[in-house]
Amino acid sequence: MVYQPAAGARDLLPLDVEKKRWIEDRLQQVFDRWGYHRIITSTLERMDTLMAGEAIQRQMVIQLQNGEDDELGLRPELTASIARTVVTRMANATYPQRLYYNANVFRRTWESRHNRQQEFYQAGVELLGAGGLLANAEVLLLVADCLAALGLRGWHLILGEAGITRSLLSAFPANLQDQVRSAIAHLDRITIDSLPLSDKLRDRARIIMDLRGPGADVLQKVSSLDLDEEQREAVNNLKSLVELLESEKKFPLILDLSLIQTIDYYTGIVFEVVNDTESQARVLGRGGRYDQLLGLYHPQGENIPGIGFGLNIEDLYQVLLCTQQLPQVTPASNWLVVPEIANANAAAFAYAQKLRDSTHLVRVEIDLGGRDADAIRQYARDRGIAQIAWIKADGSPKIEPLR
Repeated sequence: MVYQPAAGARDLLPLDVEKKRWIEDRLQQVFDRWGYHRIITSTLERMDTLMAGEAIQRQMVIQLQNGEDDELGLRPELTASIARTVVTRMANATYPQRLYYNANVFRRTWESRHNRQQEFYQAGVELLGAGGLLANAEVLLLVADCLAALGLRGWHLILGEAGITRSLLSAFPANLQDQVRSAIAHLDRITIDSLPLSDKLRDRARIIMDLRGPGADVLQKVSSLDLDEEQREAVNNLKSLVELLESEKKFPLILDLSLIQTIDYYTGIVFEVVNDTESQARVLGRGGRYDQLLGLYHPQGENIPGIGFGLNIEDLYQVLLCTQQLPQVTPASNWLVVPEIANANAAAFAYAQKLRDSTHLVRVEIDLGGRDADAIRQYARDRGIAQIAWIKADGSPKIEPLR
């Protein structure tokens, strides 16, 4: 029997890990520079936490049996877990809180394709306790800084507004809203045409579906709809954000009020980061504003505003592969320390430790015996090791460069 990873999981070999860390280290440096601090939450959560008040579909969560009453599952995303942690473990926190994460998530897939991936890696941020224009702009400009740090070009941001889209959908009959919402999310005009809607509502659905393009054009279209005062205020806020982002000229921006995320806790702006250098667009990350999520977990039900995003490490990895920026080999050791005789073993370990105590990273291997001098040299060459230190019984080294 050949043992393989579980269906939907995979192993990362050392070179895969080096490439993954290259991406994560650059993202972490950006997060640090913007004043964000890392948070690590439990991989395993209660189902009522993970589902975020039904905002996340149960079938998305990989559930576990623990033989007790609690329903448990593996996190399909990080935002709900961080929201739960902040309001229950950081009650005296000063806001705003700037948090970032780098972790794996698990999502059940119900497509028929064999071994469909179910474990993913994400890095992202949550900005909690701040609403309004500046907080929204900070998160979107932080996305741009992250991709610039990776040297990624040829991407654009698709920006929507969940509150506006949801309010526009409220005009439809309650029993059809989910179907209209799904059709708009998938740009499914056939379904819109087949639903039992009045001509006026069918036209409204088509208009919502077409609210995509340059910011000024979309804002003009949506302003022409019959909006109430709250909707107009939301449109004006979105207009201010678009103008601020376009003045920064950090990235191409597409405004899309048909953008609907599958996770339904968003209350304000939503966005997708899309790479468009390939023949097929690839979504590199998603995010948005969720001003009612933390209230689900707060002991007094207090709503605390929040906004964040997650970048998909695998998708970034695939896009960056063709740029030749990622490491092509695992780092070679700098030294191979070899005790010449058994009496030199202790001295060899001491010399190796002295090398490792350098103020900068020095990779040092100890030869574990069983090879003659020629085999040791061949091993070092095969591994790209720069120098061998042959250690005598008295601890004195003989240095042999191999390059």
